[in-house]
Amino acid sequence: MEALKYLLLPPVINALLILAGLVLGARRLSGGLLVALGLGGLLALATPLASHALRQGLEPPALAGPAQLRRAEAIVILGGGRDYASPEFGWGDAPSNASWRRLAYGAHLHRETRLPILVSGGRVHDEHSAEASLMAAALREVFEVPVRWMEGRSRSTAENARFTAEMLGGEGIGHVALVSQAWHLPRAVAEFERAGLSVTAAPTEFASAPPPGVHAMIPRAYHLHQSTRALHEWLGRAELALRNQLLRRGD
Repeated sequence: MEALKYLLLPPVINALLILAGLVLGARRLSGGLLVALGLGGLLALATPLASHALRQGLEPPALAGPAQLRRAEAIVILGGGRDYASPEFGWGDAPSNASWRRLAYGAHLHRETRLPILVSGGRVHDEHSAEASLMAAALREVFEVPVRWMEGRSRSTAENARFTAEMLGGEGIGHVALVSQAWHLPRAVAEFERAGLSVTAAPTEFASAPPPGVHAMIPRAYHLHQSTRALHEWLGRAELALRNQLLRRGD
C-alpha cells in the first residue's frame, strides 16, 4: 500500500500522466489532455497558493496555552525522519528538520508543564540506531530536557501509536499530549485513539499564508515539496478511513 501511495504523488504521478499522453500521441485530444494535466498539475502544486490550501485543510487549531494540557500525563513526540551521517553534531545520523521542530516544541511544553516525555521512532530502513535514540540525544544535549521513555520499534504512524500505547499502558498512563507537525496530527491522533489512548493534539509548524499578489502563483520547488507532503497526508487519511470502514464491516 505504501509503494502504491508514492505512485499517486507528485512528481511520479505527473510523469506517468505525461508519459501516457506521449504514448497516446500529443496531437490526439486524449494524449494532449494527459500531457497538459501532468505538466499543469505539477506547476499548480508548486505554487504557494496551492501548497497553503492543501496544508491548511489538514491542520487542527493551535494550543491556547498549557492549561489545555491539564489532563495529559505525558508528552509524546513523534519522529519525523533522520539526516544520515550528519557531521556537525558528532552523532553520525541526526534528526531531520521536521523532527527538530517537533523536539523544540516538545521541550517547550515540557518546561511549561513538567510532564515526562516519550519519543517514538524506529529503524525504517534498518539503520544502526533507532530514531528515538537520536531524538533523545537531541533533547538531552541541545535542549537540556530529559526523556523518560524511548519507543524505538515503530516504522509508521500506526506503529508509533500501537507501541507507545503498550509502553505507556504498562505505566498506567492513558492520556497524552501528542506533538507533530500540524498537517500530520489529525491522522496521528486518530491512530493513537484507535490504539486506546486519549489524546490532546499539540501541533507545531503551521502553514504560512501565501505572499500577496502575483507571487502567490509563482511555482517553486519548496512549495511542490510542501504540496506533496500534504497530499501524502490526505492519502493517509483516506487509507485510515478505508481501514476503519472495513473493520466496521467485519464486526
